[in-house]
Amino acid sequence: MSVRSDFWSIYREALPILFIALGGGLFAGIVLEGMVESIERFPGLFVMIPVFLATRGNVYGALGGRIASGLHQGLIDPRFEWDDRLVNAILASFINGIGISIVIGVVTWIGLLILGWEVAALYELVGIMLIAGMLTSVIMIFGLLGLIFTGYKFGYDPDNLVGPIVTTLGDIFGMLFMLFAVGLVEVIV
Repeated sequence: MSVRSDFWSIYREALPILFIALGGGLFAGIVLEGMVESIERFPGLFVMIPVFLATRGNVYGALGGRIASGLHQGLIDPRFEWDDRLVNAILASFINGIGISIVIGVVTWIGLLILGWEVAALYELVGIMLIAGMLTSVIMIFGLLGLIFTGYKFGYDPDNLVGPIVTTLGDIFGMLFMLFAVGLVEVIV
């Protein structure tokens, strides 16, 4: 394959996914607009949003990279079946995704206290992050696996799919589940 044909292959595979990612990002922005009142109710929530979305990309981008490498090397089959490599990667990502969500809540609370800014209660911020983190972890794992496996079966290079898929799923479901978590914590508290 020539450099030019490699370029067009990557471009052809990535462009539609990038347009979907663009739409997903806009949708996430609309959800954020709907959270303005909640942001006032839980001071510090707005500080956590970009960190939360970024960590979704970091944790599940790494998972996607592992899956893509496993598919390329023939170590992972593109189907949902028990595979120790896949299960271990999923468990590690799930634990990292939830763990970092809790850390975000705690560090935000401490940071805002140190700055002397108004901040919601620690249990509120951690509760919101824990709920949103758990729900997005499940969606990110199964959504990422499903889309990468399907794309791979249709001849798409998983390396071209991982970034946009992780970004889109993370933004859309991260914001939706954060909004849900805020509502749930408001009802509980």
